[in-house]
Amino acid sequence: MPLAFRQQEIVELARTNGRVLVEELAEHFGLSLQTVRRDLNELCEQGLLARVHGGAVLAMGTENLAYEARRALSASEKEAIGQRCAEEIPNNSSLFINIGTTTEAVARALTRHQGLLVITNNLNVASILMPNQGCEVIVAGGMLRRSDGALVGEATADFVKQFKVDYAVIGASAIDEDGALLDYDYREVRVAHALLENARQAFLVADRSKLSRSAPVRIAHVSQLSAYFTDSLASPKLRRLCQTLGVEVHEAAPDSASEAVAE
Repeated sequence: MPLAFRQQEIVELARTNGRVLVEELAEHFGLSLQTVRRDLNELCEQGLLARVHGGAVLAMGTENLAYEARRALSASEKEAIGQRCAEEIPNNSSLFINIGTTTEAVARALTRHQGLLVITNNLNVASILMPNQGCEVIVAGGMLRRSDGALVGEATADFVKQFKVDYAVIGASAIDEDGALLDYDYREVRVAHALLENARQAFLVADRSKLSRSAPVRIAHVSQLSAYFTDSLASPKLRRLCQTLGVEVHEAAPDSASEAVAE
């Protein structure tokens, strides 16, 4: 396979799977490890990939990973975050649940809650909560983003504005140390604003990898949050900002989630 085509396929594999490994690529293409490493180094120099131990990941900037890859990345951390966030949501409450694989983890942790009213623009969340007879689910209208089952755009934002709920559970594709919550799709901005403006408390759910990513669209700021749920907040600057703003930080280790399930 010519070099350009091979490197293009490597980028596609990273986009689909979340990461590529040197040994797996060598076997896939029938190349030496040295040749694969050289390919990865060139792709990293071009800004298309970023090296990690044993391979590389897609360089985040203007394009997100494929949905299945996002769901697989940091899966245990997301489940722990979802469990911890669900503990702060009492029975007989109303909430928005936004787009994202971590917000879907929150939905999975709510399947035994009773008396919930959930408004969501995430078809995956609706599917997760559908078996829960103690939960009424309202799906927002809008433009369907087929890549991840999200409903976005002005119609979705206008729909959300009809409600005033107890909690908004939102995610973010990236988080800046200055507190900016970032995403890739500008159509999510109005929806995020509507969610935050029409909830009494706002919960951000995001694993620590979001602090090392970048995205071009600013959707909100930590000053608009009541609480931030993560597996580890490694940024002293962001931690100090949350303390100054009065945003509660909840850190949930993956093993704590498994212990909670076992109990």
